[in-house]
Amino acid sequence: MSGVYIHIPFCRQACIYCNFYFLKGDARSAILTDALLREIDLRIHTPPPFDLETVYFGGGTPSFINPGLVASLIKKIKSVFPGSTPLEITLEANPDDMTREKLEQWKDMGITRFSVGVQSFFDHHLKWMNRAHNAAEAEHALKMAGEMGFELSADLIFGIPGSTMGEWSQNLEKMLDYNISHLSCYGLTLEDNTPWKKLITTGKYAGPEDAGAAEQFMYTMDFMGRQGWEHYEISNYCKPGFRARHNTSYWQDKPYIGIGPSAHSYDGLVRSWNVSDMQAYTEAILSGNVPSESELLGPDEKINEYLMTGLRVIWGVNEDRIRELSGKAGEIIAQLQAYVREDKVIQEGRTYRLSPAGKLYADAIAASLFV
Repeated sequence: MSGVYIHIPFCRQACIYCNFYFLKGDARSAILTDALLREIDLRIHTPPPFDLETVYFGGGTPSFINPGLVASLIKKIKSVFPGSTPLEITLEANPDDMTREKLEQWKDMGITRFSVGVQSFFDHHLKWMNRAHNAAEAEHALKMAGEMGFELSADLIFGIPGSTMGEWSQNLEKMLDYNISHLSCYGLTLEDNTPWKKLITTGKYAGPEDAGAAEQFMYTMDFMGRQGWEHYEISNYCKPGFRARHNTSYWQDKPYIGIGPSAHSYDGLVRSWNVSDMQAYTEAILSGNVPSESELLGPDEKINEYLMTGLRVIWGVNEDRIRELSGKAGEIIAQLQAYVREDKVIQEGRTYRLSPAGKLYADAIAASLFV
């Protein structure tokens, strides 16, 4: 079982750190919806390629567009997966969009879960990030959605320049005042083609503060562990039994279909991605073509992806699977054991996973193992 991802590339305004493909405003949302519905027909044939487990609306800001457009997409997805009942339908939402009227509409159409972009409960942080909401709106949205019975995940960002450990601990403590079952904590990273990078080059904004971010990351692991939450992926924590089903399928190498401009798909052997251009996407789709590129994953790509994803999650990587995927398994395992001696990796039988200290270097450790 696996899922369908639908990319809605519209936002009210540009966050300072974001390098995802998006368009400001939602004037073209109806045109895009027509194209999304058409792409579903083009990509998903009878019988469907798998039993549908999850649907995920990401972006951009899916909560920004008319809920009726989302409803039409859910109806279409269910029609091409007859007999499948998704266990999880997630909508990424910003607090300023989460009115009671919209929440009721989303509930009626079958949305079960929200991923809420809170980012911080401090208004000066939100202003620095150019977020469209304020702290009071975030608290109101979480309270209202929780009372209505939605499963809630929320995002926080650590490593904001000038932020203090006291502010970060207050963010975590306040988040747990609400009825959330899942928390994603992302370190603020400087990406190319973002407003932040442009502002740094002009001297108007400060750059990343790696030492402070590392301290906040380590504190988060300790704090959430003391609350009884599971740190099941580098950036993700949950109450027992509330892992994000859709994202977990990515880390478990399950197939998925991506719909929309810049969306990715994967069938176990081939990865493909749609063009990141609204006009090119809609023109191609409405003429009956999917504007995508693809790559066949060879043995080296498969083992590298297994190492990258496996070392991010709590279940780690397994020697037997490494030997199945690569003729250089001996070298990889020897390097993993070297990291065990450095206390960056924990070995349990034939399985290896990152230690708390090793999680600070997750990407570097994985890259050092690549074939």
